[in-house]
Amino acid sequence: MKFLLLPLLIAFALMSSPANAENHECTTFIVTPGASQDGTMYVGHTNDGFGPCVTGHNVTQDDFLLVYVPPADHPPGSRRVVHFDPNSGSDEPTKNASGSAEVAYIDEVNHTYGYLTATYGIINEHQLMSGECTDYAKIEPNWDSDDRIFYSSELSNIAMERCTNASEAVRLVGSLIDTYGYYGTGETLLFADPEEAWVIEMCGGTPDNRSGLWVAQRVPDGEVFVASNTFRIRDVMPGRPDMIFSENLFEVAEARGWWSPENGTLDWLKTVSTGEYSHPYYSLSRLWSVYNRIAPSLNLSPYVNDTWTREYPFSVKPDRKLNTSDTLHIFRDHYEGTVFDLTRGMAAGPYGNPYRNDGPFDAHQAFEPGEIKPGAWPRPVSPIFCGYSYVTQGRSWLPDPVGGVCWFGFSQPYETCYLPVYAGVQSVPEQFYSGSRSVFSRECAWWAFNFPANWATLRYSDMIKDIQSEQARIEGRELSDQPAIDSQAEQVLSAKGPDECSEFLTDYCTNNALSVLDDWWSLADHLVVKYCNGLINDFENNTTIRAGYPGWWLNDTGYQYGPRIYQYDQLQDLSGVVYVNETVYTEPGNELNYINETQRI
Repeated sequence: MKFLLLPLLIAFALMSSPANAENHECTTFIVTPGASQDGTMYVGHTNDGFGPCVTGHNVTQDDFLLVYVPPADHPPGSRRVVHFDPNSGSDEPTKNASGSAEVAYIDEVNHTYGYLTATYGIINEHQLMSGECTDYAKIEPNWDSDDRIFYSSELSNIAMERCTNASEAVRLVGSLIDTYGYYGTGETLLFADPEEAWVIEMCGGTPDNRSGLWVAQRVPDGEVFVASNTFRIRDVMPGRPDMIFSENLFEVAEARGWWSPENGTLDWLKTVSTGEYSHPYYSLSRLWSVYNRIAPSLNLSPYVNDTWTREYPFSVKPDRKLNTSDTLHIFRDHYEGTVFDLTRGMAAGPYGNPYRNDGPFDAHQAFEPGEIKPGAWPRPVSPIFCGYSYVTQGRSWLPDPVGGVCWFGFSQPYETCYLPVYAGVQSVPEQFYSGSRSVFSRECAWWAFNFPANWATLRYSDMIKDIQSEQARIEGRELSDQPAIDSQAEQVLSAKGPDECSEFLTDYCTNNALSVLDDWWSLADHLVVKYCNGLINDFENNTTIRAGYPGWWLNDTGYQYGPRIYQYDQLQDLSGVVYVNETVYTEPGNELNYINETQRI
């Protein structure tokens, strides 16, 4: 069963707000071939899209879709529209006399490659992969049809359309910024092919308000790179073979008074950025957590002195080489067992709910060094407002249609189930690109995963076990099936050609996705029944458990001060009464004295 994606739908998805969902809190990583068990290149990205929007864009209109854009030939003289990103941090373009927003164009190329995209380009038919996160910059200029028409989202998509490898992609992105200008927030884009990976970071800020600033650095093979809403490139040194940057960088930095030759080496982060995002540890705790989990031997401290810390390297060598399952679990983290653990304490409730509603100072507002906000929650790698995440893999020993795979997961990474979509597909299931988060629907893939993730917060410590059991079963089956699917696809490609191979891969990915969606809706129904009305029901075995609250929660919430004696008003006047989880007996009328004498701290 296949679903064809019409060009009209593609155009709508790419230029409307659903394809440009709020993206101001992403975490992204690269695992190079030398750091993986079988020589795979991995790129991971979360689109954490439900945060408050700095532009006033209505996030109720944001939908999280996976879109396939087919390859295309374009006649000479064609122009490509460059879409404005409403989540860029820029003011909206002005409207013309007809009421339509202004748009910008660049020259189109003769042929564009097929690729998967959502908010940003994901992977193309040549196994070029991409990831992204937003960063704060000192200057974040508005869109301008004459001087500044590019934000990172369109740069990423155009790279997917026109490039076959990572080096080519970062050079294209840099040249587009140089030629057409950059608007909006600072950004980190990752580009990787099966053999090489690059990080390119960018921002506005030129004194003439044209072009922009950018720097790119190659990730050493054998290492893992992570970024999480703060620039990661530091020392910019001309002549380094693993680094390229905009020709105007040093000139602009000096003209702005951000740097001078007397300062020595130009530090990209300190030069163009205000540093960490939102509040202390908002970015750096995620960076620490990933590095700490894959390379615990480094003994990296979760604590740093300031936003400009150099405690965490650009990239690290993992203690052991990672496989695909390991990379899928990089995003499944609420800091369990660490100083930032979100599953513990009163805020997590009685059942260890790791998710928090935003407090009044958790919004995405620039954090200035020295600023002390009244409070904040730790920001996890897997947040409640994540719209989707993915891990792509590129494998140099396989032909491109087979070697490239996107493991895509809707909603929160911790509770999602990742679905393989090969680079050689012709389309994606309709459920991936239809529906809306403003209307609940069982025909929308995002709702299939978002609903049980939300339901689980009612009794998280128990329900997450059911979810993880299904995750392990389905992802385990997908991973174990992958070698056979690879082999069959290679055979079809060799014997029947690329079109038949593409049809084979499309059929597999579609059938698998539809099967998993059915399984996940069944899981949702199971969770509703099993955990109905505060009970834990097992109707197959005719058992019901009244599990109640844990003792520490009863104590901390004042259960021991409840109406358990007739002298209820006097009980409230006692201090230090503790919950001891036992029933005792005393002389009638002596209950208050007994509690006062025996159960006070």
